[in-house]
Amino acid sequence: MKKIIILLLIGLTFTLGCERDDICPEDKPTTPRLIIDFKSVLNPESSENVFSFRVEDADGSENFLSNYNNVTASQVLLPLKTTEDSTRFTLYEDYDQIDDNGTPDDDTDDIVLTNGDVITINYARENVYVSRACGYKTIFKNVIITIENDSNNWLQVIDPINDNTTVEDETETHINIRH
Repeated sequence: MKKIIILLLIGLTFTLGCERDDICPEDKPTTPRLIIDFKSVLNPESSENVFSFRVEDADGSENFLSNYNNVTASQVLLPLKTTEDSTRFTLYEDYDQIDDNGTPDDDTDDIVLTNGDVITINYARENVYVSRACGYKTIFKNVIITIENDSNNWLQVIDPINDNTTVEDETETHINIRH
């Protein structure tokens, strides 16, 4: 009888001593992406699709966002850098490229035929504690977007939804861009 009680006490100790798993649930908010809606330059209230849309990092690496590689889009969600106060992207409309050497498997010699517009997104970062499992998330304050003028811009007007735009969640549009 003593052995059974001791075994029960040991089992109870292990059961009560275990911590719940520290897994961040999917519904917990994490670092949000910047949401940009594309609007008509002639009718700012009307959404306008961007055809053959592509987004690349503008840091010279030519890495592209896999969700935005030659797609039709009326909205884009851009991840901002959490270690720097600015992020740059190249946005393409009617993206097309040509292989200049007859080597379809080697894209290092491809020439991009489409004019891409480079946008720079500047912001202030603030780290906010979410939970022990999720850690911290970064929110972005005073978000300002500029378009590098190359005399052939397809992006025309930037319309922030609010003054002092803050990117705190992914439930609403932060910026409209007319094209």
